[in-house]
Parts: sequence; C-alpha cells; structure tokens
Amino acid sequence: MIKIKHLVFVISALILACQSSEKNSSEVSKTENKVVTKVDIADIEKGIKAYIKNKTKEADGYFHVKDENKELRLKLVRVHTEYLSNLGPNRHFACVDLADENGDVYDVDFFMEGKPGAMDVTETTVHKLNGKPFYSWKQKEDKTWHRVPIESASNELLGVIEGEDEFEFYYETTLPKIENSAKVWIPIAQSDKFQDIEIKSMQIYGEDQILEEEKYGNKVLFLKLDKVDSEKKVRISYHVKRKEKSAYEEKGTDINQYLNENILMPVGTARFKEIVNEATAGMENDNQLIQARAIYDYIIDNMRYAKNIKYGTGDAVYACDSKTGNCTEFHSLFISLARTANIPARFAIGAGIPSDRNEGGINGYHCWAEFYAEGKWWPVDISEGNKYTALATYYFGRHPANRIEFTKGRDLIFEPSPKSSPVKFMAYPIFEVDGESIVSNAKFSFQRITDNSEKL
Repeated sequence: MIKIKHLVFVISALILACQSSEKNSSEVSKTENKVVTKVDIADIEKGIKAYIKNKTKEADGYFHVKDENKELRLKLVRVHTEYLSNLGPNRHFACVDLADENGDVYDVDFFMEGKPGAMDVTETTVHKLNGKPFYSWKQKEDKTWHRVPIESASNELLGVIEGEDEFEFYYETTLPKIENSAKVWIPIAQSDKFQDIEIKSMQIYGEDQILEEEKYGNKVLFLKLDKVDSEKKVRISYHVKRKEKSAYEEKGTDINQYLNENILMPVGTARFKEIVNEATAGMENDNQLIQARAIYDYIIDNMRYAKNIKYGTGDAVYACDSKTGNCTEFHSLFISLARTANIPARFAIGAGIPSDRNEGGINGYHCWAEFYAEGKWWPVDISEGNKYTALATYYFGRHPANRIEFTKGRDLIFEPSPKSSPVKFMAYPIFEVDGESIVSNAKFSFQRITDNSEKL
C-alpha cells in the first residue's frame, strides 16, 4: 500500500514546477494564435541518437566532429538526458558524451531543428574535454542562453555558489520487478553544521524503518516489499538550506580512525609511500596543511577525469594505476595518500546542485573529501579542481553552498544489512530481490528558491 508521509505540510507546486520541463508530447502551447505541439524530451534523445547513428554509418564507423583545425573520430558514450531542452517551435538542444580511440571523452553540444523523426543538426561545438570546459553558458533575462569564454566566466558559471543556497531537492527511484519479496535501502540526508534538512514528503511502500549506521551516524530508509510494490516509484522531497563550507573545528571526533585503511583505500603501501615522498619532497619539516596541498596538487597534475571501464568504484589502487576516474577515484586516492602521510582524511557523498540554472535534472551523485590539519577539518574537491583549474585553489579548503550531502564515510554497516555489506559508500539505493542483489537506479532533480520564487 502506498504511504505518503508529510513531515511538513506542502502543496506540490514546486514538484510540478521542477517537472514542468519534461512535457508530454500531447501537451501544446499557443504562440501567436498558433497551436504548437511540444516535443517530448524522449523524442529529442531519440533524434540525436538517430542522427549520430546515421552519420556514423555514412562515415568510417565513427562520428566526425570538427574542432578548430582538428577532425575528431568519436563513438557515442551517452546522451545527457538532464540537459535535453526545447528551445522553441521545432528547435532543440542536446548535450552528448563521445569518446575517441584514446579514451578521451568530449562533451559536445548540439542544436537541432525539426519534428520527431526528422531532426537535423544545425550547429555542433565541443564544450568539454574530459570534463574540462572550453566555455560556459549564461542565461539572459529573456531566458535565452549565450556562450561565455571560460576565462570570463564567474565562479557561479563554473559551478560555485558562495555564501548560502536554498532549494528543494527531489530523490526518486523506481523499485525493481518483484516476484516474491524485496528489500531496499535508501540514504537519507541529515542536518549538520552546514546543511539544514527538512523532509517535506516521502512516497514509500511496504514496511518501512529508519536505520542508523553506528560508526558515522548515517541514516537509511529500509523498506520490506512484496509483489504488489513491483516497479513503483519511491519519491523523497527535501527542503535544503546549505552554507558554503570552509575549514572548521569539530569536537568529540576520534581523529585516529581516519588514519586507518578501508577496503578499497589501503594505507602505507610501497607505491603510496613513494608518491607521498615524491609529492612532499623538501617539505618533511613543514606542517600537514602544506603537505596536504602538495598531495592535492599531485593528484590534479597527474590524474585525468575520465569515466573508463572501472570508474565509480572508489578504488584508490585503480586510480593510482590508471590515473583516471570520477570523483570517487580522485578522493579515494587523496584519502589513501593523506593517511599514508599520517594526515587524517575522510569521504562524503551527495549531489552537486547546478549553479547556472534554477531547476531541472541533476547529473548523478558527487563526492568529496576532508582532511584534518592545524586543529580543523579542511574540505577539498579535487575532481572539480581538476576540471576547473581556475578554481583549484578555491576547492582546497572550501565546498560551495550548492550541494547536498547524503552520507559520510566508507564501508558502511547497517542492521538489517544488505548482502553487499559493508557498503563502500551510499548515494544510490541498494536493491535485493528474493535475496539477490540487483542494479539500482536513482534520479535527482531540484528547484532553487530565489527572491522571485514562492516559498512554500
């Protein structure tokens, strides 16, 4: 049976507003007394995939993109569904990841015209290489967008909101197909010194229980489900006030526990000692803040943001060997190296909230780290510092206000526990169907609360 749990009474206007960018194809809008059918976001995705597929067939098995004086030969990796947009009658925008033969990933922006089944690309530009942008987008007052050279872009256009941010955050997952019974674990965001969290509503099913993980204090929603709950949607709505994070004191914490190794983050290996010695050469008598910055710089200089084969596992050894990965690899390697240098460090995960728009989809989870030096915890975000070199100094010692944190720590243990316990880290749900673990899913979206928006 469905359960709608309202912890704070709200009208669903903000949720509807957040979802309004994904219109059903049957919806219409009137423009200059003409009725224009709006194209479904799914149609835009099909259109860009069909275009790339056809051009690939026409060529040599690769999709060709001209980038200045260079011609790129690429393969489709994914379409960013969270950025697909209707720009007007028969005008559309798509953002697509394509990889070359060397594994470099290009983020390419496409402008298209036409109706479903007959879309043609009118403009193609390379936006990013391995996550590093060549330009940014800025929305004008008339809601149109224009490119801004990266050297002219403000911190906000590069993903940073300083001071404070306030937004509604929507967490959604589709339950698996259930023949007999299933169990689901979903992380629950909590308030702390830097984020004020209200759970506005929870749409859940089956028997529910809030579990608390003992070591780090994380909370998880635990659901016991049966066949009638198969493939239903679970939704959790949050109201979040978040402050920019800088170095801070924290009392009552056992600092030494953050010197120990984790399952995929070993400490003190021969290779890690060699890297620490190389990175901190000549700094042996300097304080740990200086040494931590040297390790931070080593990772920025030597790693490349790329979602290859094994990314997203948080494996420090893989990160060290491949020199690639996403935020989990960047911060796992940092934590292992910091601990090897006898600098306590810890992991956290949540989601980044876009700074260049006020509503819509979010491109999955994001994670970060903190290290302890000079009596304080110092936040770092090395993968973002790697993408935006102009912000490398900012991300050593700060986290922007536009994010939400779900869980802290690694190797999490809950009771009842999933078969995959201990859990490496937790942003997405864990599904078990008839005792077997299966792949889960999660979809994040948001609505920023601004001076012009109505607070509920």
